[in-house]
Amino acid sequence: MAFPEPKPRAPELPQKRLKTLDCGQGAVRAVRFNVDGNYCLTCGSDKTLKLWNPLRGTLLRTYSGHGYEVLDAAGSFDNSHLCSGGGDKTVVLWDVATGQVVRKFRGHAGKVNTVQFNEEATVILSGSIDSSIRCWDCRSRKPEPVQTLDEARDGISSVKVSDHEILAGSVDGRVRRYDLRMGQLFSDYVGSPITCTCFSRDGQCTLMSSLDSTLRLLDKDTGELLGEYVGHKNQQYKLDCCLSERDTHVVSCSEDGKVFFWDLVEGALALALPVGSSVVQSLAYHPTEPCLLTAMGGSIQYWREETFEAEGGAG
Repeated sequence: MAFPEPKPRAPELPQKRLKTLDCGQGAVRAVRFNVDGNYCLTCGSDKTLKLWNPLRGTLLRTYSGHGYEVLDAAGSFDNSHLCSGGGDKTVVLWDVATGQVVRKFRGHAGKVNTVQFNEEATVILSGSIDSSIRCWDCRSRKPEPVQTLDEARDGISSVKVSDHEILAGSVDGRVRRYDLRMGQLFSDYVGSPITCTCFSRDGQCTLMSSLDSTLRLLDKDTGELLGEYVGHKNQQYKLDCCLSERDTHVVSCSEDGKVFFWDLVEGALALALPVGSSVVQSLAYHPTEPCLLTAMGGSIQYWREETFEAEGGAG
């Protein structure tokens, strides 16, 4: 006799603030989870990158080597390396354990807004205000990028990578998807400057935010508009958006001090989470759990679902 499948739990939203960490690195430009969600990175206007255990609230290491503010960072799949980009136009590859700079890649003509590793962490992709995406070989000693994608007509605000495609948002109002298997470029025109793009967790959809205070969900293969999400404010800053860990909700920063959650299918606002009185600069969603990091001013906030109990009373 087969037992019936347990009914899946209704998705819970992270709305209980467990921790606020003063990062001590000027304004926090971006906050990012590592691959398994146990650690996070913060990018500072004071030129530093910091690695934290956000649940414990402990600083693990500070990475110094940028010449200007750090704007984005990412961790490799095996947690051995970090990459970062910033206002000094460079892309830096770091050794996590030693804190040392492994390589510094120069070639962009303007500040680097966004960085990502490929799945194997052999290539770093960087998007810049100079309208280009550059692909840097982490193992090569050559100073120039292995590839430059320069189709955008204005600055690159966001780059995301899957196993065979690159998703890029630009201030020119287009989201471009490079299918590396097929050798094809697909472009979707939104019109308003794109601030952030991402894939859904199941890889079927793309989400994009733009400066008309609207998020749009598109079918990745057909380009069909599946949903529009409004109510937040995004008219001047580059703000993050993402999907929740099970693709049930669309999540966005807002310039009015809140994080907005919408039901993905219905399009209805599910929660406007008050974070503080200024702009929510950045957010990161845990890869597998209802857990959120937000950045405002010089601090980050760690959020969990209402029913969450920290082990060992670390709340």
